[in-house]
Amino acid sequence: MRKRGFMVLGVAAAAALALTGCSTGKTKAADAGASGATKSGALTIAYLQKQGDQQYFVDEINGAKAEAAKLGNVKIVSADLGTDSNKAISAMSTMVGQKVDAIAIVVPDQKIGPQVIDAAGGIPMIASDDPIKNGSGQPNPFVGFDSVQMGTSVGTKAGQLFKAAGWSASDTRVLAAYQQGLSDCQQREQGEEQGFATTAGTTVPTIKVGTDNSVVDAQNKTGAVITANPNIKHWVVWGCNDEDETGAVTALQNGGIPASNIIGVGLGAYLTCKDWTAKKTTGNKAALFIDGHAVGAAAVDALVGKVRNGTALPPTTIAKTTMVDASNFAQAGVQCS
Repeated sequence: MRKRGFMVLGVAAAAALALTGCSTGKTKAADAGASGATKSGALTIAYLQKQGDQQYFVDEINGAKAEAAKLGNVKIVSADLGTDSNKAISAMSTMVGQKVDAIAIVVPDQKIGPQVIDAAGGIPMIASDDPIKNGSGQPNPFVGFDSVQMGTSVGTKAGQLFKAAGWSASDTRVLAAYQQGLSDCQQREQGEEQGFATTAGTTVPTIKVGTDNSVVDAQNKTGAVITANPNIKHWVVWGCNDEDETGAVTALQNGGIPASNIIGVGLGAYLTCKDWTAKKTTGNKAALFIDGHAVGAAAVDALVGKVRNGTALPPTTIAKTTMVDASNFAQAGVQCS
């Protein structure tokens, strides 16, 4: 398992990770068990994930299990919640009933944050990937990425590639594919637009496509966009994740748009790298590498520290990211799914 560096805002989760800290205040979940009570012996941690079949989340649970093995006497119990909020609430009830020692959860919908936090009760819990808040608006301890920062990196790269290509804004469109009701995706899209505007040197109209963040849905929705815009020659593509971006790029290429007329910048790199590995001519020009292994490991590390040592859960743990392309993705440690 590879570990990437982290910046933590709060108490350091582990000396093994590269962390820097400053206090941002406590949350309800962070206060739970503040007496410092600890538990020795075997621990069980539940890791509940939305869309657990996506490669990023597969990597995340593998990273969690590897870290658990490293720490010793820690068992990871995982569950795939799909996109079902009811399933998330039910899984929480099950894990609490089984008296697990700690919980990490990637919620299908951030709106259920108050229910999830209430259900956890006094069990230490980390919100993984998608931040959640309790009923009073206080954030739960979080491990993941800075969505605006990630989006800005993607948009900046897309703008640089657009400018270098010398395309005209008049026959170019930006295609932004993302789950529009998810705040993380909204923030990434915000950053993507800002980054592109800073580096592109001109304004290019954006077509926003609502998806469920899957390859199939992004591909299907993009097909309709192609039909509605037959005179557009050049396309810049980004999304909330690699699934969105690669699905849209695939649809464009299947629709007769040459790869040379597509600038796709992914977010994840685990799918965009497939074409690079196969040495294919592709519209997937670059991607922001995010490492699910490191996020899963950091969540487990923080939770074990809380249960075994009484170490307060860091309010926010932010993972580092790396922009890659066909020339350097392997050296960066990207594992293609």
